Amino acid sequence: MNATIGLTIPAKAEYLHIVRLTLFGIATNVGFSFEQIEDMKVAVSEACNNVVLHAYDLGNPGALEIQFELVENGLSIHIKDDGPSFDYEQMVNHSSTLHNKTLEEASVGGLGLFMMQALMDKVQVRTNHGTEVILSKLLSRNEDLA
Repeated sequence: MNATIGLTIPAKAEYLHIVRLTLFGIATNVGFSFEQIEDMKVAVSEACNNVVLHAYDLGNPGALEIQFELVENGLSIHIKDDGPSFDYEQMVNHSSTLHNKTLEEASVGGLGLFMMQALMDKVQVRTNHGTEVILSKLLSRNEDLA
């Protein structure tokens, strides 16, 4: 049976340490290594920062929902907001063409998702109502997945 631990905090930077502390406690209990936990903290921080910066109107922060789902052989972390959705496919297609571009031609937006993908075993983005980023990490990564 999967267990789920949830947090709902204001989408403000001063509350994000609560997410990182909760992640550390849960991931330690599950059995992740220090390095794996640090990778997850960076990826989760990036996803949460995106909510703080982009999901809601300035001066009117909404809620940031985080669900830590203990799954067989790992952890899935759901980061969700109720702000306006964006075209994920268009952003990925635009950002994925960074090869053979100069630094001036490269777009800053969207690079955080690539970082999340490098640090986690699986990254999913849902943009139906608001945005939900699902970051998954396995306890023992299967090298065939790399």
